Amino acid sequence: MDRLVNTVRPYAWGSTTAIPELLGVRPTGEPQAEMWMGAHPGAPSRVDRGTGPVALSEVIAADPEGELGADAVSLFGPQLPFLLKVLAAASPLSLQVHPDLKQAKEGYADEEERGVPADAPHRNYKDANHKPELICALTPFNGLCGFRDPNEAAELLAALEVDSLKPYVDILHAHPESHALREVLTAVLTADPEAMTETVRQAAAAAERLGALDGPHAPAYAAYASIAQHYPGDPGVIAAMLLNFVTLQPGEALYLGAGVPHAYLDGLGVEIMANSDNVLRCGLTPKHVDVPELLRVVRFESAAPAVLRPEADPSGEELYTTPIGEFRLSRHVLADGAAPRPLPATGPQILLCASGEVSLRGADGELPLTRGQSAFVPAGEEAVLGGDGTVFRATVTA
Repeated sequence: MDRLVNTVRPYAWGSTTAIPELLGVRPTGEPQAEMWMGAHPGAPSRVDRGTGPVALSEVIAADPEGELGADAVSLFGPQLPFLLKVLAAASPLSLQVHPDLKQAKEGYADEEERGVPADAPHRNYKDANHKPELICALTPFNGLCGFRDPNEAAELLAALEVDSLKPYVDILHAHPESHALREVLTAVLTADPEAMTETVRQAAAAAERLGALDGPHAPAYAAYASIAQHYPGDPGVIAAMLLNFVTLQPGEALYLGAGVPHAYLDGLGVEIMANSDNVLRCGLTPKHVDVPELLRVVRFESAAPAVLRPEADPSGEELYTTPIGEFRLSRHVLADGAAPRPLPATGPQILLCASGEVSLRGADGELPLTRGQSAFVPAGEEAVLGGDGTVFRATVTA
């Protein structure tokens, strides 16, 4: 087992304080958005097995079956199939959606065949993999997830009393669900930029007013008004109003499968995802928005956000159940004096201490972990978890 040294990514939307507080270090004043734990080539964690720091990706490449296990390599290839993060949002991230595996393979092959440079700003597919993900709240965490019922979305837009939104309201009331949502999202993202800027300005002012009133949708209106402050004139502000607003309490999670439009707004959470960079953006970003490709990927169906709560097994491990094999996220809430918990050794594991002080014991000794610290346990290596704190465990389902 190895202590991980991780990279913190300074994206502009990141909190300046949340990750430093988790790590127990002094804030630098710069945004610190994501701490990456894993072997992603963009910022692999580092380990030291006695010869100095080495990227975890290099360690795995030197012995994939030894580090990941034969089953994981057979299913997912010779690389760690997941990336674990601590995500700290102080302002909204882009509104986005991820392709399914078939769409990712087709899109990547098409762009490769057409010779689209890998670093081109208009490139949609960086790899041939899908990117399901799960976010688990460490603090109250706000986000947007999936389409609202079209009639409910129509009522929210109508209450803003903005004349230029009335055609969208009529469409949402008049058409079958999938057609209505597709038509309105297409219209919003292809509207005249100057006219849309004015629509967003008026809608934001109305949302701010409605967000200050009592009512069931006041938190959503306040969120939309805040989004507009960060992205004035962006058509994604109107697109966001088609989506469900959700607040996760600590310990609650959301699973985001293919085709589900979503955006994280604010809060601190643990995120796990398949090891991919494939994102189709719907707005709230200066980056490229490929509307035709986006419409191919989005699933135009309404559904209330399915908030996940961990389910405990007899060992005390609490699992967040998801339908894919590339990752499995669970947590252990440990109490001082309780019996240590053996960890299954069937696949590669990353352990993140989210609170308290815990320790991993294995054949080579003991590794203490305090809040914000993490460790990698190779497949086949037995370890026992003990202490007083909360630990998130990331591995594969296979």
